[in-house]
Amino acid sequence: MRPIILVFCVLALTSCAASSADSGFFGTTDPPAGQVLRYISGSEPESIDPAIPSGQPEARVIMSMFEGLTEYDPRTMGPIPAIAESWENNADFTEFTFHLRKNARFSNGDPITASDVVYSLRRGLNPETAARNAYLAYYILYAQGYNEAGVFARDTSTGEFVMDGKFRKVFSEKEARALKGKEPVPIKAEDIGVAAIDDTTVKLSLVQSAPFMVALLPHQFFRVVPRKAIEKYGNDHWTRAENIVTSGAFMVKERVPYDKLVVVRNPMYWDAANVKLDEIRFYPLEEETTMMNLYKAGAVDATYNHTVPNAWLDFMMDKKDYMGAREMVNEYYQINTLKRPMNDPRVRKAFNLAIDKESLAKYQHVKPLTAFVPQGIFPGYPAHSEDLFDVARANDLLEEAGYKDRSKFPVNEVELTYNTSERNRQIAEFVQAQWKQNLGITIPLKNMEFKTFLTTRASLDYKGFARSGWIGDFVDPVSYLNIFYTPRGDNGTGWWDSRFVAVIDEANRTLDHQARLNKLFEAEKMLLESQAVIPLIQQSTNWLKKPYVKGMYPNSGTMHAWKFVYIEHDPSKWDYGVPEM
Repeated sequence: MRPIILVFCVLALTSCAASSADSGFFGTTDPPAGQVLRYISGSEPESIDPAIPSGQPEARVIMSMFEGLTEYDPRTMGPIPAIAESWENNADFTEFTFHLRKNARFSNGDPITASDVVYSLRRGLNPETAARNAYLAYYILYAQGYNEAGVFARDTSTGEFVMDGKFRKVFSEKEARALKGKEPVPIKAEDIGVAAIDDTTVKLSLVQSAPFMVALLPHQFFRVVPRKAIEKYGNDHWTRAENIVTSGAFMVKERVPYDKLVVVRNPMYWDAANVKLDEIRFYPLEEETTMMNLYKAGAVDATYNHTVPNAWLDFMMDKKDYMGAREMVNEYYQINTLKRPMNDPRVRKAFNLAIDKESLAKYQHVKPLTAFVPQGIFPGYPAHSEDLFDVARANDLLEEAGYKDRSKFPVNEVELTYNTSERNRQIAEFVQAQWKQNLGITIPLKNMEFKTFLTTRASLDYKGFARSGWIGDFVDPVSYLNIFYTPRGDNGTGWWDSRFVAVIDEANRTLDHQARLNKLFEAEKMLLESQAVIPLIQQSTNWLKKPYVKGMYPNSGTMHAWKFVYIEHDPSKWDYGVPEM
């Protein structure tokens, strides 16, 4: 079958060249009537509840419906005012005060107040919510303790709490009960360092310095959700189209799972007068050739990142509607370090060294990745270098681990699991072939639907390797290292080291910018030495946008603030290439 597919691709490219050579665009450039955007958003969303999912497909659609204190700048992804019109912080970045807009409203007309911001954050951190992104809020005082069902320890005779500096020390209940003369006091939502000073003022108190805190708040986890709707319909039903209430520029009109999600302009939105799109039609789709055909025919106006097939890149990169820019993303395989044989770091390192990443990068038209933090994105961040490919050393390590006789290697206990997509399959097959050729071991491949895959990976319910990738939640290296700050959430490897956490904490207490970056680099080296992950490649944005789609940029995270997007019907104002960044 493979030669037939290749012939089809060549024929398709020939057809494409004939139809678009004159215009310089790929396919038709006839804008839809009115202000309707048709966008391919990726996999079927696991959930559209901002607190629940951690995937990029979900983030794309959630951004249209919900807003936080700050929003992503459409070009830079830096923070810009949203529900909060202004803010200030103290000298060491441990306290932030936000001033909310008096005209902020939910889609049902209810005002958005400081208490709604407090409720949304407390709900996201509630252990019962099971939010994988909860760790992003751990900089907030007692947030981690509450999310992990921790307790304070109170003296039974004096009523005083055990302190850690100026804050109460957090224990597990077992630890607290083991302390003589102390009793455990559960950490409550009210203990978290988020407070409504009045209806339009919110204060965040942090457990440590976090200069990047405002830049983190556009993430979907921090977006404001409607308490009344959630309490009325429950966590499982409030996001149904007939029940949902939104806080952002758009509200739900129609949702057909695995087909489409349609949102329309929210007339109650505080900045509705400046929202130009009347409607966005999100289409969940992953098959690359189908996406390209729909785009070429003019059935959709833009696609998400990494959607141009590799075989087409040489042809497509010269098109005026190709959006290729440096991306704040890594792709890697994570390893379940708790199950044999991958609980042996020598085995993990052997599988890493047996992959020719230079060849993989050439095959995928990308750059090889030797570190976990994407290179060339963060000015001043040190570059990590290591041997990309060392077959001899890889085999030596396997022998040291007791697998000189490859027949003794427990292949039945190892798999390479990936979420279903043509590109992910290609990479998995390449890596599988590398391991067979260089180690003499054939690792079975297993594909899985995206939303099931996310749960499987997070719960460590996989054997051996799982495909992963990370687009920074905000523009800072710590956005990548934070994944391993706790053993839960999106970590998905089972590896956790208190020394690693201590180095990150020290970095974030360091106010000198370059010294902070150097300290974060030290933490990254600890992660790489553990080999809980195998860095693979670093992407460019690699997507398509019709020239009449304005306000949509190939920013480093491919996150689009939809309120700024619109359809331009005047060809003299179209984008004839990558828009000015």
